[in-house]
Amino acid sequence: MKLDVVLGLQWGDEGKGKIVDVLAGNYPVVARFQGGPNAGHSLHFDGKSFVLRSVPSGIFRDGAMNIVGNGVVLDPITFKGECENIAGKTGIPVTEKIVIAKKAHLILPTHRLLDAANEAAAGKGKIGSTLKGIGPTYTDKVSRNGLRVGEILAPDFRERFEKLKAKHVKTLSLLGYECDPCAEEAEFFEAVEYLKKFRLVDCEYFTNELLDKCDILAEGAQGSMLDIDYGSYPFVTSSSTACAGACIGLGVSPHRIGHVWGIFKAYCTRVGSGPFPTELFDETGEKIRAIGHEFGAVTGRPRRCGWLDLVALKYAVMISGVTDLIMMKSDCLDTFETIKVCTSYKVDGVETSYVPADTFANVEPVYTEFKGWNCDLTGCRSESDFPQAFSDYIRFMENYLGVPVKIISVGPDRDATVMR
Repeated sequence: MKLDVVLGLQWGDEGKGKIVDVLAGNYPVVARFQGGPNAGHSLHFDGKSFVLRSVPSGIFRDGAMNIVGNGVVLDPITFKGECENIAGKTGIPVTEKIVIAKKAHLILPTHRLLDAANEAAAGKGKIGSTLKGIGPTYTDKVSRNGLRVGEILAPDFRERFEKLKAKHVKTLSLLGYECDPCAEEAEFFEAVEYLKKFRLVDCEYFTNELLDKCDILAEGAQGSMLDIDYGSYPFVTSSSTACAGACIGLGVSPHRIGHVWGIFKAYCTRVGSGPFPTELFDETGEKIRAIGHEFGAVTGRPRRCGWLDLVALKYAVMISGVTDLIMMKSDCLDTFETIKVCTSYKVDGVETSYVPADTFANVEPVYTEFKGWNCDLTGCRSESDFPQAFSDYIRFMENYLGVPVKIISVGPDRDATVMR
């Protein structure tokens, strides 16, 4: 059996939640392999809307098991609130449908304070953090100071917590950041007790044993261009968002990987700081933001908007070995007379099809223009319903990227999805 992987190929917010929810009907197990509550996977069905932050997007599928993997950083407070919201609105028995890796790292309240303190100290050099404590938690993980979920079962967990908190308090003091490091402590330990209601597993053994029996769908958070190694560093997240991150985050071998589903929007968006070659600062950018409701699912921040960047997209396809493409929000371009796609860059005046290693390079997009289809795609339910101009747009992308577009989303609901 295989581990099929769903990845965002841009700067996050591509619509992974909806697609995992759609695909999850074909998989008995869905697993999150990295990231934390900085993710915001939006799902819309049966007149209801949910934003999932740490809970895998298979939670709403009958019979599906959901794994929170080793590579995830888990905030007990946020996780408890999210689970109670789901259970309260749907009656889903979350404690029975979710298992949590013992080796996933815990986000402490002081991690969030450190996140805010670091951003405040950065001044104009801010990364654009979501301030959820993600970076400081991964920093503790790499520096071998972190606390892991399995440790909540240890009799001296409180002592371990106090030791790490003391390190954080010292750093906060050095940064001159005024705060109360104990403000959310009671809520944190209440949420830790809630975590004990879930099955805590040795994720690497658990996942591989399941793979001997059934296929698993692995769900990535954020996007490929935010990868800690291959994204637009330093304006990136703190984990491996590429396909290789699924192997590390779940403890499986690369030979177990099957399909790699790569998700992208028909245009580009980005939240926070960092390069964005096709960003639009005009009425067109504002129009895309308004039509696409481009505001962060977690932060509420307006997203930066621009035309589709095929140079960056091809780079992301290469890094992760994408086998199948999924295009989201195609319908948001229904009313544009002309649609542009970036097909190369000029870097310091020299044309190239490579993404430059230097994040701060002077990059100018070179566009190919298409005539818009100027009709409503939201009613399309098969490829035969597509206008010729839209079909041409898809074919151009497939030829450029060398990978087929297998799924096209034409609206937020589950049924607004065309399979090819």
